[in-house]
Amino acid sequence: MRLDRRVTTTEGLIPMENVLLTVLLILALLLVGVVLLQRSEGGGLMSGGGSMSARGAANALTKLTWIFGVGFMATSLALTIIAAQNAKGVSVLDATTTTAPDSGDAPVTPTLPEGDLLPPTTGDAPVTPPPAD
Repeated sequence: MRLDRRVTTTEGLIPMENVLLTVLLILALLLVGVVLLQRSEGGGLMSGGGSMSARGAANALTKLTWIFGVGFMATSLALTIIAAQNAKGVSVLDATTTTAPDSGDAPVTPTLPEGDLLPPTTGDAPVTPPPAD
């Protein structure tokens, strides 16, 4: 007997959404890394000096920031469009509301215990703490 080795996807997520989500996460990490490497007035990771000249590093990192930013926005937009196309057209609020089963009887209310629910009183004297050993 051979085992069936087909990969099944979870319901609700299709493979294209998984690919776009992975690309989006990678772009987000790259964007964070490039922004942290840029020189800032408060001091960045490379503010003490770097292997590239200040002008060349600023231009290269600025271009990379723009490229990663545009890629991040395009991937986010594509992921939104694909998710909207795969939507069932039902509101989330409509899907979560449940209707109670229709029964002819009135709802059952729990009975309250009878008697005094307060702890017993020992009079007007304050409670004395236990003796210290």
